[in-house]
Amino acid sequence: MVHMVKMMGLGTVILLLMVAPAAAAAESGGVTFSGAFGAGLVTIGGAYGIGRLAGFALESMARQPEAAGNIQVAMIIAAALIEGFTFFALYICMTQNPWAS
Repeated sequence: MVHMVKMMGLGTVILLLMVAPAAAAAESGGVTFSGAFGAGLVTIGGAYGIGRLAGFALESMARQPEAAGNIQVAMIIAAALIEGFTFFALYICMTQNPWAS
């Protein structure tokens, strides 16, 4: 687990270093990657959250089958809230341009 976190951190640093020249070129009419980078992070976070939610819900349903109905309803509501926030964050990432004058 620690190794995976270190690799993800290293990948993020490398990606940020690669985006820096594009961000500098944006003032002169270049391409900006901030929205795409933010959208990627939002999508990864939303998918990770829903994956953990579903995994723990299935585990709890296996431990207490009599409570499966309540757990499933709570899981669906929580997943809908995560999806709603993810779509809102994607909209913000795609419509905001920090380098616009």
